[in-house]
Amino acid sequence: MDGDQNTRRTEYLSFLLRLWRVSVAGAPVWRVSLQRPGSAEGISLADLEAVVAFLRAEMEEGVKPEPSESEGPT
Repeated sequence: MDGDQNTRRTEYLSFLLRLWRVSVAGAPVWRVSLQRPGSAEGISLADLEAVVAFLRAEMEEGVKPEPSESEGPT
């Protein structure tokens, strides 16, 4: 079963995206949070660039091959 979960993780990512506007020094600013489905843990991000950077990192992590049991530590 663990192998199936790892496969799903590398081939499919989903997040609930929340956007809201706040006032910072009188100017409207957008804030963002991401949450994995089934998780109460949210990830707060300050701007769109941070969202894109986070998602890129998640996607890159997802495509790294899992080390096999026969390989030793590097």
